[in-house]
Amino acid sequence: MKYQSIITGIGAMALSFLDEKMIILFNENAPAALAEISILHTIEEFLRDIEAGDILVLSGEKYVVTAVGDEANKTFKLMGHCTLKFTGKTEADLPGCIELQGKEIPEIKVGDLLEIQYK
Repeated sequence: MKYQSIITGIGAMALSFLDEKMIILFNENAPAALAEISILHTIEEFLRDIEAGDILVLSGEKYVVTAVGDEANKTFKLMGHCTLKFTGKTEADLPGCIELQGKEIPEIKVGDLLEIQYK
């Protein structure tokens, strides 16, 4: 396991990005303006960088990581922040994006697990 945390909050505008097949993650101590647009999770130890081929588990659903932006590991380690895009692209659109196999985004609830597993 590279990372495991628990969803602690869902910002008022966080789910508005689902139409664009993306969600924004931040640690639960994010500033209010960022928390409003984010899925918040507990601050846990980040053990290893996320790589293409790893498995991200969100709310019980598994997704294969297809691309990792140049800054995504850095911002995830520092702030628990990245943008998850469920498009399956093999190159990240933005430096802070993690692209995932293009499955449906699960219903996300407070208390759900967020995990990153080795490929």
